[in-house]
Amino acid sequence: MTVPPQLTPGSRRPRPAATPFRATPVRRSGDTVPEPRRHPSDQLPEAASEDAADAPATARPAVTELCLSAYAGLRRTRIPVGPLTLLAGPSGSGRSTVLGAYAALAALGSGTSLEKVFPDPVGCVPETARPDAQQRRGFRIGCTVDGPVGPVRLDLAVQVEPALRIVGERLTWQGTTLLETALSNPGRRFVHAAWHTAGAAPVTRGALSDDRLTTAMLPLRVGGRTQGEQRVLAAAEQVVVALRSVYACEPRPAAMRAPVPVSSGRLLSGCDNLADVLLRTRTECAIRHGLLVSAVREAALRPVHDVFAEVRPGGLVEALLDRGAGRHTPLARLGDGELRHLALCLVLLTGPGVLEFDPAAEVPGAYQSLTVLADSLDRDLDTRQLRGLVALAGRAVSRGHIRLIGTVRDAGEALGADGAAVEGLTVVDLTPDGAGNG
Repeated sequence: MTVPPQLTPGSRRPRPAATPFRATPVRRSGDTVPEPRRHPSDQLPEAASEDAADAPATARPAVTELCLSAYAGLRRTRIPVGPLTLLAGPSGSGRSTVLGAYAALAALGSGTSLEKVFPDPVGCVPETARPDAQQRRGFRIGCTVDGPVGPVRLDLAVQVEPALRIVGERLTWQGTTLLETALSNPGRRFVHAAWHTAGAAPVTRGALSDDRLTTAMLPLRVGGRTQGEQRVLAAAEQVVVALRSVYACEPRPAAMRAPVPVSSGRLLSGCDNLADVLLRTRTECAIRHGLLVSAVREAALRPVHDVFAEVRPGGLVEALLDRGAGRHTPLARLGDGELRHLALCLVLLTGPGVLEFDPAAEVPGAYQSLTVLADSLDRDLDTRQLRGLVALAGRAVSRGHIRLIGTVRDAGEALGADGAAVEGLTVVDLTPDGAGNG
C-alpha cells in the first residue's frame, strides 16, 4: 500500500442551512469508571461561559469536511460538516461508518495509539481492496479543519495488513505541504517525517513513531524558531483542538432507570448517571435547567412541571418527573424514547462543562467547540420528539460552543416543513443509487 498522491487542500466550508447534499459515490460494504465521590460543596464546572458562547466562530477550530477515500464500505466520499449535521440514509448506507471515522480521527488527535483506536482494523479495509506486491492492504481517511489559520487538510494512510501502522500522513495549507510522512523501511517501526521550516533549511526531517498521528505529536518535536515552524505548529494545533473535543453520546435507557451513586456530576457517554447530573444542574445551572424542562414538556404526552433528582437512603440518587398536584414519576417508569429524548436534550443544553470527555486543557474554552456524535439520533423517538430535538440542536449550536453530528433514517421526518429554519443545518444524503453509488 502506498501513500496517497498529493491532494489539493480542501477549503470547503459548511453548506448553507438545510442544503441537501448527496455524497458520491457510496458503495455498500457487503456485510458489514466511575468517578470518585464528590463533596456536596464541590462546584460544577460552567457549562459554557457567556464569553465562550460569544467568541467569534473563526476563533473555534472545527472540522468542516470528512474525506473517506477508502474506508470500510465507503470510497472517494466527501462529507461536508456544519454546526449541525444530519447523516441520512437507510441501513447499510454508511451513516455509522462516517461517525466511526470521525471518532477514530478524534482519538488519534488526542494521541491515542492505532491499536487502541482500531481494535478491529480489518473491518476498516474496503472489501474490494486488493493487496499490493508486498501483500499490504489498508485504508485512507482525512478531514479539513477551518479556524484562525484558515482551512487545513489532514490526509492519512493506514496499513492494516500485514501489520497495523501509519504509512503516510500529510498536512496541507493553502496549497503548501506543511508536514509529510512516508514509510521508507518496512522493517522498522517508524516513518520518515518532513516539515516546513522556511529557515536556513526549507525542510526539517526526522524519524517518528508509526503508531500515532504525527500531527498530534508535532508540537512536542518542533520548537517554533522560524516563521515556517510557527505556521506548521499553528496548523497542527488547529487540527488537534478541533479533533479531540468530541463527545460520543449513546444514551442507554436500561441503565438510566436505576438510582446511581452520587459521583462527579459529569455525564457519561451512555448517560447512565443522568440522575447524578440532574442533582447538580437543577440548582447550579438554573436557566439551562428551565430550558430542559420546557423541551421535555413540549415533547411529553402527559404534564411535566419539573425534572429533578433526590438523594435516597444509602447515598443513591434517583431522577423523577414532577407531574403536578404532588405526583412524581420515577425515570424507571418512562419509555425508552422518553429517556433518550431527555438525555439528548440535557447534552445539548448543558454543554462541555458537564460532559465526560477529554478537552484540550491547555486551550481556553472560548477557543474550543465540542462536537457531539449521536449515532441513531432518531432511535425510539417519535416524530414530535425528533423534530423538537433537532430544533433545540439548532438553537444550541448557534452559540458556537457545541456542534452536533447525528445519524437519522429519514431527514424529512426529522425536519418536517420547518427544516429550512433550523440554524446551521447541513443534511448529507448517503442513500445509494441503483448503481451502488451515493
